[in-house]
Amino acid sequence: MKCEECDAVLNPPKDAISGEIISCPDCGSDYEIVKKEGGEIELKKAEKVAEDWGE
Repeated sequence: MKCEECDAVLNPPKDAISGEIISCPDCGSDYEIVKKEGGEIELKKAEKVAEDWGE
């Protein structure tokens, strides 16, 4: 799997669980692990959560 930002190789752990976040070792982009049926792993770009100051 490759990073969408910098094309670096991403190696999610074999025991990864769905919803876990991994970061690109080169650029720091965050990806969420999504496990599909059959144990296949897919990565999707993690959403950035903005600070909520109660406004």
